[in-house]
Amino acid sequence: MAITTQLMARGNALFSLAQRRGVRDTISGYMFLLPFFVLYCLLKLWPIVNGFWISLHRWETIGTNVSFIGLGNYQRILQDRLFWEAVQHTLYFTALSTPTLIIGGLCLALILNRPLFSGGVFRTLYYLPNVLSTAVVGLIFLAVLGSSDSGLVNAFLGKLGISPISFMLDSGWAMPSVAFATLWWTVGFNMLILLAGLQSVPDEINDAAKVDGANDWQRFWRITLPLLRRPLMLVTILQVISSFQVFGQIDVMTKGGPGGQTRSIVYYIFERSFKEYQLGYGSAIAFLLFVVLFVLSISQLRLFSREEDVI
Repeated sequence: MAITTQLMARGNALFSLAQRRGVRDTISGYMFLLPFFVLYCLLKLWPIVNGFWISLHRWETIGTNVSFIGLGNYQRILQDRLFWEAVQHTLYFTALSTPTLIIGGLCLALILNRPLFSGGVFRTLYYLPNVLSTAVVGLIFLAVLGSSDSGLVNAFLGKLGISPISFMLDSGWAMPSVAFATLWWTVGFNMLILLAGLQSVPDEINDAAKVDGANDWQRFWRITLPLLRRPLMLVTILQVISSFQVFGQIDVMTKGGPGGQTRSIVYYIFERSFKEYQLGYGSAIAFLLFVVLFVLSISQLRLFSREEDVI
């Protein structure tokens, strides 16, 4: 009995020591997370909450004209013709840019995954435009596309006897021009993500499929594409969010023109908030855009995920 009592006492002591160490480790972990959590609250959560609070006011950025109007700004959005036109333009840009950026990134990744093009030089060349700023990209394509009588493209068309095209002044060409500039600028980022996914596909699976007689298309459709589901999910979500938030290229290349045909949602927020000094109304549109993007992101996660996946 005495030996049993001693063993139980030692066991309890060891258990208590382990508990104290566990509590100490937990506190240490939270202390390491605390600086990030504080910065996250200050730089992420607080602006969201503050932006929503501003959206409930008639808030002029010049003067002291601030008054609480509740959901008045949100009711105003429903009747704002320019806002709904900006939504249409944004959806048009998203439809132009998102599929081409995803498919273009996948095609480049497939090419660079081959031994002949697997060197770092090719990856650098395709990714290099992504390090440029929005202003630089916009100025480059202003020089390339130009106006009705200038630009490298129109100079080339002139030598072929083709009339120049007003890329930035024609409503039919303006948004495709912005989408093309975005494709050239950001396709390298999608390429790198999808290339990393391709290189994680086990060679044994492709070799087994070759032995079974599968051709290149069958291996891509039945093996490669399903195994790229998660990289494709990431690229799609990031691309949709980025397309809905397009602003810099439009600001540099078209200023929302011609006739407002390239005015996106974010550019409309900029106009309302900082040109017409309607900060409360601009904040309401921005918060609504945040909610829409959040719902779209969750929906895409659900769409791409399977039952056995943990989201």
